[in-house]
Amino acid sequence: MSQSCLEIGLLLYPGAQLAAVHGLDDLFAVANRMAAGRGGLPVLRVSHWQADAQGEVCRCHDSHPGQGGEHPQVLILPPCLDVAARQPLPEAYRRWLAQRRATGATLASVCAGAFPLAEAGLLDGRQVTTHWALAGELAERYPQVRVLPERMVVEDGDLITAGGLMAWVDLGLALVARLIGPTIAAETARFLVVDLNRESQLHFSSFAPSFDHGDAAVLAVQQWLQGPALAEASLAGMAARAGLGERTFLRRFRAATGMKPTEYCQQLRVARARELLEFTRQSIDEIAWQVGYRDSGTFRKLFTRLVGLSPGDYRRRFGSAARREG
Repeated sequence: MSQSCLEIGLLLYPGAQLAAVHGLDDLFAVANRMAAGRGGLPVLRVSHWQADAQGEVCRCHDSHPGQGGEHPQVLILPPCLDVAARQPLPEAYRRWLAQRRATGATLASVCAGAFPLAEAGLLDGRQVTTHWALAGELAERYPQVRVLPERMVVEDGDLITAGGLMAWVDLGLALVARLIGPTIAAETARFLVVDLNRESQLHFSSFAPSFDHGDAAVLAVQQWLQGPALAEASLAGMAARAGLGERTFLRRFRAATGMKPTEYCQQLRVARARELLEFTRQSIDEIAWQVGYRDSGTFRKLFTRLVGLSPGDYRRRFGSAARREG
């Protein structure tokens, strides 16, 4: 009895990163190898889709020609490196994606691959993730999409999105687990020597505040906070530095930066703490005090919430001083 095929299509839209396309080809080939000989498991058929000279999206590569149905059950938009690739999709791709969604296909994206889906209106009202550095842009351009930048993979029914540029590995393993089973996904991950359970991309992110908002009073406070004043900064002190009343300062600071002053200071303090954890041998209690937290327990909880790792785990993973000692 022949095995059934489940087709995963990779959409080669303008700017799609071919390294990720070929990496996914290999990952799914390994998964098929791990599943071989186990009765009842489907084969993953992998295809590439691209618009032809007539503007019709068609299959241009097929790992199992002639097996399975006419269209893929899953469609993946790979990441892209070119900023221009985050521009509107050609109409042929938009129309084809809408048709596939209407027939029940699961849509998936990696990194900036979420932008073409959002631009086509296929992410409205859904939970998604993208590269942490692109999350703000995605949320601003498409406010009807709920962006979860801390997540590596978000599975939302017939929509699966993955975060960073290399998160095609995480997406591929999530699809293997969904389509063939978690055992095969675990065996595939072991063969590829990759972590099966990367849940967060927070610890890869960095805080990049906006300084080009045009509010001179808020900018003066931001520049002041880049120095030693950060450790002792208070709402009253920031408002005084801006020459504004506290309520006015709160309103203008949030309008300029998108954050409350307290949230902004937390991000700056944690960013400074990350540098100290990476490049010094100071104790965590000393670092907490230096960045403005007299209670190291409060600092540890905040750091873990914003970074996704405890201070100790972060240092063990990223600390250059620890690596030199090792």
